[in-house]
Formats: sequence, C-alpha cells, structure tokens
Amino acid sequence: MFANASVRQPAVAGLFYPLDSGELRDTVSKLLADTAAKQLPASPQAFIVPHAGYIYSGSTAAAAYALIAAQRGKVNKVVLVGPSHRVYLNGVALPEAGAFATPLGIVPIDAQIRNELKSYPGVIESDQPHRFEHSLEVQLPFLQMVLGEFSLVPLVAGIAPAALIASVLARAWQDPQTLVLASSDLSHYHSYAEAQRIDEATSGAILRRESTLTGDQACGAVALNGLLEAARARGLAVDELARCNSGDTAGDRNRVVGYGAYALYEAH
Repeated sequence: MFANASVRQPAVAGLFYPLDSGELRDTVSKLLADTAAKQLPASPQAFIVPHAGYIYSGSTAAAAYALIAAQRGKVNKVVLVGPSHRVYLNGVALPEAGAFATPLGIVPIDAQIRNELKSYPGVIESDQPHRFEHSLEVQLPFLQMVLGEFSLVPLVAGIAPAALIASVLARAWQDPQTLVLASSDLSHYHSYAEAQRIDEATSGAILRRESTLTGDQACGAVALNGLLEAARARGLAVDELARCNSGDTAGDRNRVVGYGAYALYEAH
C-alpha cells in the first residue's frame, strides 16, 4: 500500500477493519454516531480500549473515541501500549519504522519521545513485534478520524512488571497534549454467562486501579497493569464507559471474548 520501507504497513486491514478507505471512514463514522459520549467530571487523560475486529468490539471502542473526539485540536501526541500477541518479548518494544500506515493515511512516529525512550532500561527498538501486531493497529483509524493529525508513540509490551510499563509511560506522558491509550480485551473463550461474571470482577479491579491483573482476565494485562499503576501515581480516577462481549455483537454465546472501554481522568 505504501512503498516507503520506513513505514510500518497495515497488517490487519481487510480483516479486523475495512481495507477500502471510504468504507473504513463510513464504518468508523457510524460507530461514533451510534455512541453517546458519557459525561465525566474532567477531560480524560488516558483510556483503555479493546482491540478485536470492529464488528466485535468497535461499538465498545467507540465509547472511548467519542470522548477523544472532544479533544481534537488539544491532543497532538498519542502514546499507545498493547500486548504482543505473536512475538515473545521481554520488556517493551518501540518500532524502528518512522511511521505507521492505515488505509486513511500515514501517522508519524514521535521522534523526540522515541529517542528519549529507546535507551531506557527494559525498552528495545525493533520492528518485529510491531509488524503483525493488531492491538495497536486497530486503534489508528479511530484516532485518525477523531484527532486528525497527531504523532504516535507505539509500544508493544511483552513480559514486564507493572512498574516498568508505568515508568515508560511516565517518561512519555509529558504534557496535557499527550493522550495515553492501553489496548486490551477482557476474558477469552468462556460461555456467555461465565464471561460476564469474570469481566464484572475484572472491571471492578480496573475501577479500583489494581495493577495485578492476569492474562486470564485481560489479554493486555501487562499494559493495563502499567497504566493503572501510573494512574495511581497521578491520582487519576477510572470510569467504565462501555462493556460487552462478542456474544452481544457478532458471535455465538458458547465461546465469547469480553471487551471494555474505560476513561482515566483527574479526580477532584
């Protein structure tokens, strides 16, 4: 799609979301239009968003992106952290690529923050964990639609303690123009009723800012734990925006995947 070798190419366009740019714009626009933005006491500084195919989790993700849309013109940098689904990884990986592409265009990597982070303990610079990783990619069309132009700090998290992720986020989270997103789905492959039970408990832990979540509770637990630890340090409150599972959207109810969207904001 984009010939420049320094641009990370879309890996799941046509699979998790539409490949055609017009269809993609229409899909995201409809998801946003069908979502009523929740009223919160303050503008959110961070979000937790799901990362499945849009037919499954797009409506839940849109509950977060409807709030992000209100920050257009205020946010110019997005720090995006998600789990490594395909590559075994210790610590956190930044890409070597200079930009990420989607059918909607190219998002530049924030060179200043990357240079600050790439020598940080526990951080490596490698395209391999990013090449086929969908947990970050599926967020980009939403971000492109609601924010317009912005620079990106994409972080793939492997095996890492919450303190490491929190410290990396703190280093990148430098000003009010920076938005932080942690990408994670909830429980996987339980019956509908069992998933609801597990996800209800997990959601409670997220709202309490507990940084001890496991992969059984959320596939992006490493990213979530780091963000929640950082949220405690910053005194941020957490609010649930939406929650469902694939049995509510586009799948059967025998083996479902859970999805949740959450906003983190300054408590007054």
